[in-house]
Amino acid sequence: MNKNELLKKHEEQRTKCTVYTRVMGYHRPVESFNIGKQGEHRERKTFKESLQK
Repeated sequence: MNKNELLKKHEEQRTKCTVYTRVMGYHRPVESFNIGKQGEHRERKTFKESLQK
């Protein structure tokens, strides 16, 4: 089953998800950003910090 078929199959169970990010010490919803900031947010990379001893 591909991704589109899976999404259509469970469409009635889906709900809107609000994504928050930390800006200047407080949390803001990404949907309130202007178009340029939303683009910057989409381009962010996630990383996992390794603990070296």
